[in-house]
Amino acid sequence: MRSLKPGLYMGSGQVEDLHGYIKEKEIELVFIDTTLSPVQQRNLEKKLHAKVIDRTGLILDIFGARAATREGVLQVEMAALTYQRSRLVKSWTHLERQRGGLGAVGGPGESQLEIDRRLIDERLARLRKELDDVVRMREQHRGARRKVPYPIVALVGYTNAGKSTLFNHLTGAKVYADEKVFATLDPTLRGIDLPSGRRVILSDTVGFISDLPTALVAAFRATLEEVIEADVMLHVRDMSDPDAGTQADDVLSVLDELGIDEAQRDERMIEVMNKIDLLDPEEREVVEESVGRRSDATAISAITGEGIDALLDIVSRRVWAGRQVVDLKVSVTDGKALSFLYDHGEVLERSDGEREVALKVGIEIKDLERFKKMALAIA
Repeated sequence: MRSLKPGLYMGSGQVEDLHGYIKEKEIELVFIDTTLSPVQQRNLEKKLHAKVIDRTGLILDIFGARAATREGVLQVEMAALTYQRSRLVKSWTHLERQRGGLGAVGGPGESQLEIDRRLIDERLARLRKELDDVVRMREQHRGARRKVPYPIVALVGYTNAGKSTLFNHLTGAKVYADEKVFATLDPTLRGIDLPSGRRVILSDTVGFISDLPTALVAAFRATLEEVIEADVMLHVRDMSDPDAGTQADDVLSVLDELGIDEAQRDERMIEVMNKIDLLDPEEREVVEESVGRRSDATAISAITGEGIDALLDIVSRRVWAGRQVVDLKVSVTDGKALSFLYDHGEVLERSDGEREVALKVGIEIKDLERFKKMALAIA
């Protein structure tokens, strides 16, 4: 067995074989499906006489192509610059002589490596400030939503699981949905009405992937805040993929990194077994039997719409898990109170009198407390 060389990631014999193949096929770019250290990447490029890109570098390239909003573009650039900065280690060995000068050409005794690091750090500082402004604006929008606190239902799942297709089916929107990794990068929000009449905010988010570098999870934490703050999470899974089980584990690992532990998932997450239209009869039967024994799972096809009604029923029950059904009386002239109850609760019964409106309302405890503070009488 050939021994691995830490400085090359693989054995020297493997590197020689790979170099021969690259030379024969005239290959210019080599992708290594792992996270390489700067030293490993540089050594491999020297040995293979070709550009080498690792898993993090490829994901950053894809992120860059998918970013559509200013926030997404800023996050990608910051993550890319942080990645590039780590790659500057000794990359200017042939220019390591000290140089003096002014301004952009470097200060006294500043090497080219130090200049590059300083320029990257300065650019990162500017991007961080700009991103803070964008995030602050989005937080203001989120704060405005809290004043009319519709529950947040977030779609999560492995890339290509069908989240955007499901989002489009439920909302009638035309969010970009494609069989490409990270087809959705920036969060997309739309309001939808559940069968109960209760309105919720549906959020489509970036697809997860195995071994997503921690640095990238951190870089996109602001984007994923919609998941962190969601009342309900729909874990969309591609049941036609042979690796569906492993992909599900990868999603849970990322959720763990975001601070969403198993207890929170048990309380907030619904498993959505998607793409059942692509399964053969035996596979489909296994999936349907599995979800039939659970109250937190359902099987659907986001393409055909099969199972969507059952999914919405489960979402309605989960959204209303903490509600109470109460009898209330409101003055017929108190339009503000009536609007509050219709916006924040589910009006089950209504009887209009000359002076009062009698209502039976399903309402969450926190909203009932807000209602009480408005000095409205509970019958």
